[in-house]
Amino acid sequence: MIEVRVQSLGLEQTSQTPVVILQEVDGARVLPIWIGPGEASAIAMELAGMKFSRPLTHDLAASLVRGLGGVLTRVLISRVQDNTYFAEMVVQRGDEMISIDARPSDSIAIALRLQARLFTTDELLASTAGDLAPAESEEEDEGTSPSGGKSKMSAEELQAYLRRLNPEDLGRFNP
Repeated sequence: MIEVRVQSLGLEQTSQTPVVILQEVDGARVLPIWIGPGEASAIAMELAGMKFSRPLTHDLAASLVRGLGGVLTRVLISRVQDNTYFAEMVVQRGDEMISIDARPSDSIAIALRLQARLFTTDELLASTAGDLAPAESEEEDEGTSPSGGKSKMSAEELQAYLRRLNPEDLGRFNP
């Protein structure tokens, strides 16, 4: 497992799709994950320290973890399957460790609220999604393509696109 942090959150220029960029803590490799606008807003609001008088969904989830006596020990963005990223939230409650399947964007939003560490695999960082074709799924699914939906990019074209992509190329995401 390689520890990562949220390096930036932005909008991919051509599609205006939110992208969260995770960067390894002790290195320069990044993992871009295209996410939905609601999850991007939740991440952006937490990064900016914005609070609402009533809990939003990710605030509620964090309160549930705490209220049930749990501690979110880590989030692991573990794999990609059929162009969709998967994550697991690991909650410790007493001597019990509970692994919860979750979308990376939701996991990141909750981890930020609970100051939990984020991890991914060396394989995902090494590929920088290079072997992954963009998702052909609904906007709510992780991995939405750079074109904002169904894509005709080959895996090689996506790999080249991601290698050219710099965080500075992304617009700032404002909730």
